[in-house]
Amino acid sequence: QVVLVESGGGSVQAGGSLRLSCATSGYTVSHCMAWFRQAPGKEREGVATINSARNTNYADSVKGRFTISADSAKNTLYLQMNTLKPEDTAMYYCAADPGSSWWCPLLSRVYKYWGQGTQVTVSS
Repeated sequence: QVVLVESGGGSVQAGGSLRLSCATSGYTVSHCMAWFRQAPGKEREGVATINSARNTNYADSVKGRFTISADSAKNTLYLQMNTLKPEDTAMYYCAADPGSSWWCPLLSRVYKYWGQGTQVTVSS
C-alpha cells in the first residue's frame, strides 16, 4: 500500500519561505515524484518533478524560486519554496508513480498515488 503524507504548509507573507515535506511509504522516492497545486476554482497544475536520475523540472511560474528534492534515506520528498507570492496560494499535493521512473511529466492524470494535500496561503 502506497501512502503519501504532506506537511509543512501554513500562512506566510509575500516574500517568505516554506518547506513542504511528503513522507512516503510503499513507494521509493528514488523513482519519479512530483508536486502539484490547486487553487480554489482552478485546475490542478504541476509545480515540480524529480526523476530517478534526480533530474528536475519546474513550472515556469516557480522557476528560480522553488526547489524539489528527495531524501532516499528518509524516503521523503521536499519542496523548498522561497520568495513566495500571493498567487502561490493553493493546496499542495505530492504525487507518485506515473508508470515510469525516469519520465516525470507535469501532468496530474498520469500519477497513480496522491497525498491528502497541505494548504499554503501567502498574504500580500
